[in-house]
Amino acid sequence: MTDELLVVRAQLGERAALAELVERWRVPVWTYVRRMLDAERADDVSQEVWLAVIRGLPRLREPARFAPWLFTIARRSVTDRLRSQYAREELATRVVVAEDPVEAALDAMVDRAELVSALSELPVLEREILVLFYLEDLSVEDCAQICRIPAGTVKSRLNRARRLLREHLEEKGSRA
Repeated sequence: MTDELLVVRAQLGERAALAELVERWRVPVWTYVRRMLDAERADDVSQEVWLAVIRGLPRLREPARFAPWLFTIARRSVTDRLRSQYAREELATRVVVAEDPVEAALDAMVDRAELVSALSELPVLEREILVLFYLEDLSVEDCAQICRIPAGTVKSRLNRARRLLREHLEEKGSRA
C-alpha cells in the first residue's frame, strides 16, 4: 500500500492506516533527528514530530507529498530544539565563558563510527542536506521544499558538504 493511500485512509479516520504510516516512517524520522541531535534529545523530538503529524494530517492537502511534509515537520522540530538549546547556552555564556554552542552540539556526536563522526563535524546546514539527500534518499526538489531554499542552493550545499566531508576524512587519514 502506498503512503498516499495510507494518508487518505488515515485522514478518513482509519487508525490502522495511521499506525502503518507511523510504523513505516518511525525509524527514518528518528534516524534523521538522531543525526541532527544527540540520542537523548532525538527521542523527545521524534515524539514531538509524530504529535505534530497526527495533529496536522487532516490538513495535508497533497497526500502524495507525505514524505517531504513529514521531514519538513521533523526539520522544524530539530530547528526549534537547536534554537532553544543555543539560546540557553548563549545565556550561560554571558555568565561564564563557554564553548561555541555549535561545537558543543557536534561534540555530543563524536562517539560514533568514523563517517558519522566526520558528518557530525560539518556545519548544520551542510549536514542537514547530506542527511536528507543521501541518508533519507530524498530528491533535490524534496530537500529544497523541506529546507525552504531553491534547488540550486541545495546543489551548492551538497557540493560544499561533500568537499568538507572529504577534507575532514583526509585529515583523519581515511580514504575519501
